[in-house]
Amino acid sequence: MTLHRVNPPELSPPTGFSHAVTATGTRLVFLAGQTALDGDGKVLGDTLPAQFERALTNLLTALEAAGGTPAALARVTVYATDVADYRTHAPELGRIWRRLAGRDYPAMALIGTTRLWDDQALVELDGFAVLP
Repeated sequence: MTLHRVNPPELSPPTGFSHAVTATGTRLVFLAGQTALDGDGKVLGDTLPAQFERALTNLLTALEAAGGTPAALARVTVYATDVADYRTHAPELGRIWRRLAGRDYPAMALIGTTRLWDDQALVELDGFAVLP
């Protein structure tokens, strides 16, 4: 499996994401949206950073169970109920990402939404990975 992150100099320098990712491999892993749910289906955390950390942990747990590592992530979409709050916490969220997933950033997007499946959820992450 090979992922190549593409960040053209004509575009604004990316911070915490890659503009494009090319991938070669033999298996695609599509990761369902993950929120801050624990094993009993209860949303953990009252703040965006706490929920982001749990949601990312859940996403990476699913990826690992499918045979992948964070470096195999080609695309992640973040859905947030409060984009301004997300921007305010971006430096902290970046530290959480680097601690859990490293610096091999996938192509990413942030989408604002009015609510998620669970009323208490503030953030959800989904994505796909390419495995050898």
